[in-house]
Amino acid sequence: MVEFRYPPGWQELAVSGLSEKERDELPESAFAFPRERKEPLIDARHVQEAIARFDQVQGVTNKERDEAWRRIQQAAKKFDVELNEKNWHELFTRNGRSLPKE
Repeated sequence: MVEFRYPPGWQELAVSGLSEKERDELPESAFAFPRERKEPLIDARHVQEAIARFDQVQGVTNKERDEAWRRIQQAAKKFDVELNEKNWHELFTRNGRSLPKE
């Protein structure tokens, strides 16, 4: 019997719908978190996914979260995505998570 193994990064690709090559070709400005190249903001669906996963992003500072939230707000406006939250802090508290400390 042959054992099937998923390729590295398959979960991220399955969620984002982008191939690794497509993701690599995006400019840093296309991401909510450009230094980490996390959460592409290329269409309405990706903006919604970035909002949904915002509180799961690790290894970033609160300043980077502030900057990412501004990018998400701009992308939401561009792609006509309704934001129910006024700031990124609400994304943590709505899920019962405490705000990250620096």
